[in-house]
Amino acid sequence: MYVPVVVLAGWHASSRSRKRERVDFGRDCDRHNAGARPMRRECGELVTTIPDEGEDNFKMPRASVVHMTSTATRPHHMSQVLATLALSMGTLSSGLAKGYTSPALDSILDNQPPHLYQSPNNDTWLAFSVTQQEASWVASLSMLGAWFGAMIGDWIMRRGRRLALRMTSLPLAGAWVLTGVAPCVELVYVTSFIGGLCCSVITMVAQVYISEISMPGIRGCLSAMLKVLGHVGVLLSYIAGTYLNWRQSALLVAVAPSMLFLGTLFIPETPSYLVLNGKDDEAANSLQWLRGEHVDIRHELQVIKTNILASRAKQYELSFKNSMFTPRLYKPIAITCGLMFFQRFSGANAFNYYAVLIFRQTLGGMNPHGATIAIGFVQLLASLLSGFLIDIVGRLPLLIASTVFMSLALAGFGSYAYYVSQTQNLGYVDSAVVGQHDWIPLLCVLVFTTALALGISPISWLLIGELFPLEYRGLGSSISTSFSYFCAFFGIKLFMDFQQSLGLHGAFWFYAAVAVCGLCFVVCCVPETKGKQLDEMNPDYAQAR
Repeated sequence: MYVPVVVLAGWHASSRSRKRERVDFGRDCDRHNAGARPMRRECGELVTTIPDEGEDNFKMPRASVVHMTSTATRPHHMSQVLATLALSMGTLSSGLAKGYTSPALDSILDNQPPHLYQSPNNDTWLAFSVTQQEASWVASLSMLGAWFGAMIGDWIMRRGRRLALRMTSLPLAGAWVLTGVAPCVELVYVTSFIGGLCCSVITMVAQVYISEISMPGIRGCLSAMLKVLGHVGVLLSYIAGTYLNWRQSALLVAVAPSMLFLGTLFIPETPSYLVLNGKDDEAANSLQWLRGEHVDIRHELQVIKTNILASRAKQYELSFKNSMFTPRLYKPIAITCGLMFFQRFSGANAFNYYAVLIFRQTLGGMNPHGATIAIGFVQLLASLLSGFLIDIVGRLPLLIASTVFMSLALAGFGSYAYYVSQTQNLGYVDSAVVGQHDWIPLLCVLVFTTALALGISPISWLLIGELFPLEYRGLGSSISTSFSYFCAFFGIKLFMDFQQSLGLHGAFWFYAAVAVCGLCFVVCCVPETKGKQLDEMNPDYAQAR
């Protein structure tokens, strides 16, 4: 998605010289803007627009680049940071939801008393138990909701970015409250689906909002803040699940979307959306709040208007039918969807949603909750490191290394699970002896998590923004994202079936085989995009391998 955002660079004129330059400033800028060409330094500071490469599904094509000038005071970043902090409650909510499932399923299957609510009839604790198949539905329905949310997210966003956040944050908070008081598993099914839908839309809208309000100089930091808060949410859920049962954890998770709703009461709508809907006065007020009270935003606002008009004109030239059947989409869709498939079916979802249950079957003396917390912490650190390595090492080397280490770690974990199952079948079960080897499965999982977070997980999303032609990037992003959630749903749901039919060791050997196939796919099909400009990412380049 491409949005018109401007950055003021090279602010060096003194207040006295600015007064002298204001006389001819407007006349010179109008003359240069007629050709939409970069302006000379005499016209002031160079202002440009750059595209956003976030992982979102907003379907507005990239606007034409317009260079404007300004003699205004340097914009303030504080308002943009505050708005990002408010929106980070949304990605925190998504992270909390993702990390909630693993300890919650262990709590539900263990049938722990909720310690919160009592039945009004007999004054006993209100509790219910679920089967393993029912637990798999509880875990996977959130991804089915996320798949549906990816399809309707653009429609909701067109009603307004801020309104979309409000429309989804309150239902998300309500869904978690209902989960905490649910008297039956069927209600948990419903709340899981609603929660996944809302989290999908919130994550999408948050990325679009940040790209539309931020200046290029800090856009990367603000986007990274959202991603980091998502991983922090996963870690916090793992920690909370160690001490709280599934009902208490659900009520705790409800706090984050409630804070998101309150935060949206104090942030403005994005200037781009307001201009797109003909609300120029409100757009000016919004941009003034974001840039600072004493900043002259007239020229930046004019850039936004110009780019919106260019985007709208280009959008009218495209039809959905022509977009769907164009050969230019075939290769990028095949590459991005292939990476999503191998990512989802190589064990990533199994560890994210069933980590506590898996460790309970393989660890002899170590606390499974403690091992799960270690996974969340390593995942957070690896995600922070990935942003630096992707541009330094390159996409393709990281993808190859990622799939290689994932394959080895999965095969090693499956082999250890086979060893544990064989010793149990033979009756040689000594928890003290088995506990001495707890470092083996934990090391395998940590290696797998690190390889996943450094390689295929972030790069598969990054390539969505790099391989698709500019005019089809919105459609291509929607297709790849929806396919990813669809694969995640089946990957989570089928884990219990794999475990019952193949055993825990067989399930992870299967994941290792999928990772090996993913390695072959990467070597044969995925191109290197490091150092390439976005306009170089055409279908011919995608087919170079």
